[in-house]
Amino acid sequence: MKSFTKVTGIAAPLDRANVDTDMIIPKQFLKSIKRSGFGPNLFDELRYMDEGQPDQDCAGRPVNPDFVLNQARYQGAAVLLARENFGCGSSREHAPWALDDFGIRCVIAPSFADIFYNNCFKNGLLPIILNDDQVDQLFNEVDATEGYQLTVDLEKQLVITPSGATFSFEVDGFRKHCLLNGLDDIGLTLQYADEIAAYEARRRQETPWLFDAIK
Repeated sequence: MKSFTKVTGIAAPLDRANVDTDMIIPKQFLKSIKRSGFGPNLFDELRYMDEGQPDQDCAGRPVNPDFVLNQARYQGAAVLLARENFGCGSSREHAPWALDDFGIRCVIAPSFADIFYNNCFKNGLLPIILNDDQVDQLFNEVDATEGYQLTVDLEKQLVITPSGATFSFEVDGFRKHCLLNGLDDIGLTLQYADEIAAYEARRRQETPWLFDAIK
């Protein structure tokens, strides 16, 4: 998993509430358990004017010029501003995979659906909860300033605007440690690889009959 320490990048405003995971990555594209390749179909129903299908070449599809991520000023966005209850609906890790594959490293919203919020931390994506007034301020500033960039500093737990204003955010200490060090559940387990190997070797000596069927 990619680590997250500090990210500075274009902020894109998705000004709608209750964006569900099927809107983030529609069900017809859930054909792989790999974490890559979902970026072209992120927000597929909003980005394109046709109905996308699996294995379809997105390069030739008609795009929706009104959708925020298709607008030139938001190309290369690394931070997504959203409204309340972002990531609601079905539980699918493909949603944070698609956001990350597109280049989004952080989502800022007043609230998130619980499962999506948890899945973000397990997949290198940082979800930040700010209050409604703070999110409104960021939306207004982004709209008023082309090329508006935010810096997100996980170590200091700060969102920093171009003017130098800061918004602090809360994050669980264990989740923060995992993101800073790029540790998903497998990575956490592998930190104890030597201890696990030693335990298995000892068990083979103590109870060899348990391992006869594994030979």
